[in-house]
Amino acid sequence: MLPVDLPDAVRDALLAPLVDHHCHGVRRDDLSRAQFELLIGESRTPAPPGTTHFDTPLGAAIRRWCAPVLDLEPHVAPAVYLGRRQELGAGEVNRRLLQASGVVAFLVDTGLEAPDLLSAAEMGRHGGAAADEIVRLEQVEQDIADTAAVAVDYMDSLGEELVARAARAVGLKSIIAYRCGLDFDPSRPSRGSVIAAANRRLSDPRERLVDPILLRHLLWTAVDVARDRALPIQFHTGYGDADLDMSRADPAQMTGFIRALQPLGIPVVLLHCYPFHRQAAYLASVFPHVYVDVGLTLTHTAAGSARILDELLELVPFHKQLFSSDCYGLAEGCHLGAVYFRLGMAGALGRRVESGEWSAADAARVAHMAGSGNARRVYRL
Repeated sequence: MLPVDLPDAVRDALLAPLVDHHCHGVRRDDLSRAQFELLIGESRTPAPPGTTHFDTPLGAAIRRWCAPVLDLEPHVAPAVYLGRRQELGAGEVNRRLLQASGVVAFLVDTGLEAPDLLSAAEMGRHGGAAADEIVRLEQVEQDIADTAAVAVDYMDSLGEELVARAARAVGLKSIIAYRCGLDFDPSRPSRGSVIAAANRRLSDPRERLVDPILLRHLLWTAVDVARDRALPIQFHTGYGDADLDMSRADPAQMTGFIRALQPLGIPVVLLHCYPFHRQAAYLASVFPHVYVDVGLTLTHTAAGSARILDELLELVPFHKQLFSSDCYGLAEGCHLGAVYFRLGMAGALGRRVESGEWSAADAARVAHMAGSGNARRVYRL
């Protein structure tokens, strides 16, 4: 899989076990073709009549790299691939693909938990790896909104529940980019404004939280918990599904909030980032507590991910880059994330070594840091 002329030290570092610092559960049930195709893309809608989601970079990547893991030739037809998937059954497919990724630890965002998804512990068992939880802030808030009677209960319960959930987690995560964008007011909202907003919220708690005041309150409550427990906070940025307003998902728009957190020493982890990976690299280069990855970008751009990783390496401090697959629903996402991380880093590191810019030892060290070492340090694994 890796270039034949890659120095042995770099090859060994790239093939070493990875820490997938951001992923989700994968489906435990057997999937129809229609169900499988809905999980290939971020649109979460069927392909137009007469077309297929297999005609995407990710669809081609599945046929190229996942087919051999299921004992098929590369590039088999989609029907053949899906037929083999059905023949093996979801459990065996998940075990093969998760273990083929070479991931030694999964950090699982449990905000999308559902009966048909593997839990964090099951992800670890199927993958033969360790597994820990990342707590999604907005999911905790929804639970509190469903049960709180008055605004004061809402505020007290939110803090208490975040403390309880954080006690068994290795990090927190926010999807505020989806809810009001990253260009939010970075200041902590006043108690009076939160109480007023909470009263409005509790009048219809099943609605998705989009109130900027309550989202800021949620973030700052999480900051207090993260500071006390020395936990990082992840933020979705950049590429995502159709609920996202991409123009408001540029991580540079949250510079004020990042700056406010610097004195507290709380690690801020920018997920995915594409097409704003250069802005994310800049933020990591100027703020000591900011870290980046390109996450699901690896699988969705597939062969194009090598260029994106190379662009990230133009500026990102090497101790600030992490690996994640952001797999969701399909174990193929985990395997492909690992494949394209290794391939992309091999190309970027190999060119630097070949040109004499770096030594092989330098390149191997960067590969180890990005693949697992940085995540172990940030999440205290």
